[in-house]
Amino acid sequence: MTTATSSQTVPVPVRLAVDDLAPAMSRAMASFAAATRTSSIEASLLDLVSARTSQINGCAYCVDTHSADALAAGVETRRVLSLSVWRETPFFTARERAALALAEAVTRRSDGPVPEAVVEEAAAHLAPTELAELLWVVAAINAWNVVGVAAHPWPLD
Repeated sequence: MTTATSSQTVPVPVRLAVDDLAPAMSRAMASFAAATRTSSIEASLLDLVSARTSQINGCAYCVDTHSADALAAGVETRRVLSLSVWRETPFFTARERAALALAEAVTRRSDGPVPEAVVEEAAAHLAPTELAELLWVVAAINAWNVVGVAAHPWPLD
């Protein structure tokens, strides 16, 4: 049996065009996302957190978008490629590790409550305002991920 191979990619079709079908809700989410971009936390860290959260949730569009954003913000390629195993590498600062750990704990709610030690570690590396902003960023990307995974509303180019 001969198998033909091709380097042509296979597109994933849009399942449900939520932006067109529920425009008011889409605009509200876009406003929420815009507000998260006003955070005092450096863009590179927010992009790492958003990419990691999207990896956990399995949102291909958001992983692609936020990984590209992290690279554009100056994050080294090896750090972006190692994001799924960040605990096992020396590539992340204590501040980044604390933010990633908090994002993971908030995202993986089926594992139980967010451990106090995780919040305390994040608070040791983030100002109170930054901690609050980080939680809103994680809430926003989790919401986007839910829509992205269920609806596949945004095609990957």
